[in-house]
Amino acid sequence: MATDRTVLVFGATGQQGGAVAQALRAAGWLVRALVRDTTSDKAEALRDQGVMLVQGDMDDTAAMMAAMAGVYGVFSVQPSSGQGAAHGVTDADEIRWGKTIADSAMANGVRHLVYTSVNAAGAEKTGMGHFDSKAEIEAYIRSLPLRHTIIRPSGFMEILMLPGMGLNQGQFHFLMRPDQPIQCIAVADIGRIVAGIFADPETYAGQTLEIAGDTVTGTEIAAKLSHAAGRPITYHRFADSLLEQNAFLARLAALVDDGRLAGNADIAALRRDFPGMLTMDAWLAADGKPLLQAALAAEGGAVALR
Repeated sequence: MATDRTVLVFGATGQQGGAVAQALRAAGWLVRALVRDTTSDKAEALRDQGVMLVQGDMDDTAAMMAAMAGVYGVFSVQPSSGQGAAHGVTDADEIRWGKTIADSAMANGVRHLVYTSVNAAGAEKTGMGHFDSKAEIEAYIRSLPLRHTIIRPSGFMEILMLPGMGLNQGQFHFLMRPDQPIQCIAVADIGRIVAGIFADPETYAGQTLEIAGDTVTGTEIAAKLSHAAGRPITYHRFADSLLEQNAFLARLAALVDDGRLAGNADIAALRRDFPGMLTMDAWLAADGKPLLQAALAAEGGAVALR
């Protein structure tokens, strides 16, 4: 195996890792993936793409080291406590896993580690554990004599299609005010950007790169969703009564208001460096179309109806 063209991808059965694995394969890289269950449907789909599967998880250091042996690069992403209590992941788990991957990369002589964080991460704590955990992992990676690149994606366009946002009732509820801009990115573009970073390490080594594909206001999102859905959709920020009751959403809204979660990526520069990034309109017409159709047809009410 030509190890100078092999990348180990963590989280390959998830959104970001899956997009990275697909983009790397499309660019001609050999890809390994550490997966808990090599017989799952998602793992089989990876195998069909030509991804080499290694059984193990992030608490299995021996499996991690074996999967990493001889690879050129590693894409690092961890399950997050922000995914909800059902996943049983704590902030301490995420930090431990992120540091262990970096340590293992050092021990195996990996030549380039790409870690995916979040746009709200930084020196100032956010008060959200699943954001501050990523800032701690970032700082640890920077402390190591290891060639690395850190990306900080904005909110995923896919998040907009989650159940309970009110699309099935002709409404869309989210974090920003109607005239407040927020950046977003299609998950597929995260994969393409990471593949581009691995292809040009001299340009991106040591960088922390905030990434996004579009900037939209609440009013603009309503117009785009209405056009894509073929029916009127109105926009509302999450109701004040909901934010008063839900500390998690309230803190997210505050981080949008202070700009940290709204995003500060240089989208024009990203489009020059990574051509073909999707706008929200382009995403809604392609990858987002079935997700929008499902959201429009979903049963149940919205999380934030007034």
